[in-house]
Amino acid sequence: MLPAFPNAMPMEGLAGGLMIGLAGAIMLLGLGRIAGVSGLAARATGIADSGAPRGIAVAFIVGLPLGAWIVSRLAGEIETHFSPSTAQLIIAGLLVGFGTRLGSGCTSGHGVCGLSRFSRRSAIATALFMASGFATVAIMRALGLLS
Repeated sequence: MLPAFPNAMPMEGLAGGLMIGLAGAIMLLGLGRIAGVSGLAARATGIADSGAPRGIAVAFIVGLPLGAWIVSRLAGEIETHFSPSTAQLIIAGLLVGFGTRLGSGCTSGHGVCGLSRFSRRSAIATALFMASGFATVAIMRALGLLS
């Protein structure tokens, strides 16, 4: 246990990070494609015409929640906290989707796969993702929307 983070789960985080890295490496080495979730989701849903083969994209996108469900069955329920407002969740999802299209990728594509390839574009995109997240939390705390 980490004193500053009493609920931290470092071994679980390490295992998850290794699995994310392995999935990214398999996509890059096996298919020559970046394992960016937004690009794979766009390809799986037919929004994008290029990228990984559609069957691979669908399998990857279906595997994300399926993998989480399997882990929850093996390790016990996972505690999550979401906004009780369905409208707020839909708006947040649409904003994230817009941002990933605007930024030509998401945190998995830029932050995991791009940074590991030393992509300058991905480093800039990841810095902007992080700065936007920090600013959003600061603004929401200032407005009393976060404790």
